[in-house]
Amino acid sequence: MIISIASGKGGTGKTTVATNIAVSLGSNVQLLDCDVEEPNAHLFINPEINKTDIAYTQIPEINEDKCTLCKKCVEICRFKVIAIVGKTVLTFPELCHSCGGCIAVCPENAVTESGRELGVVEQGSSGKIKFVHGRLRVGEAMSPPLIKKVRAHIRPDIINIIDAPPGTSCPVIEAMKNTDFVVMVTEPTPFGLHDLTLGVEAVKLLNIPCGLVINRSDIGNNDVWDYAKKENLPILLEIPFDRRIAEAYSRGKMIVDELPEWRDKFIGLYETIKNLAKTGKN
Repeated sequence: MIISIASGKGGTGKTTVATNIAVSLGSNVQLLDCDVEEPNAHLFINPEINKTDIAYTQIPEINEDKCTLCKKCVEICRFKVIAIVGKTVLTFPELCHSCGGCIAVCPENAVTESGRELGVVEQGSSGKIKFVHGRLRVGEAMSPPLIKKVRAHIRPDIINIIDAPPGTSCPVIEAMKNTDFVVMVTEPTPFGLHDLTLGVEAVKLLNIPCGLVINRSDIGNNDVWDYAKKENLPILLEIPFDRRIAEAYSRGKMIVDELPEWRDKFIGLYETIKNLAKTGKN
């Protein structure tokens, strides 16, 4: 099973939910932190990292001795990675999305692949919890290829919990797609609702069952509940604005360790998700 924990904006408690579900389940679970620009799940579960791999993405390399300047590679590339100026071929590898189209259309086999470093993928464990995360190279703009490499470690025989990046852009879609269920973590404020609506629309396009966790549920107003009712979105869990929870978070501690009564609540959250994913309905 694959569960993505997402949010329309940062700071809603997405990583808190992802890590506490994983720790509550305890075994037969893998946590994949796909927020590769700023991964922080490891700060809470403190995994022992035992493997680090440098991740590369493929970019075009032009053999100018073979190139006839036909411009077919230029015409197929939507991202303007290749340009021809006079009789010189220029490439801009930072723009490349590694689709391979330029290689496929070159009649002279003048375009080959070389690699650009994206960052690293680190694997380890925390107790019986398996852990994988990516760290994007400083200055690298393309996070989806690294997210894809983190997701390549998904195991079909266990529970996989993906901590997705915040927002609704391409990195989030890469983290959420082809999952069994998406949990949207939000807060009952006007900003929270605005970004939640964007996130839910993205999930609808992917046709994945979805439910809500409302963090700091006793602040703000009732608009998130009204929206959930209107969109037929199940509210899976409400987490109050509790000083003890905030203090645990500030010390990098797990809610379920500091407040043991919450362990059953997060296990119940998982059971609800599992049942909703089976029916394929919100």
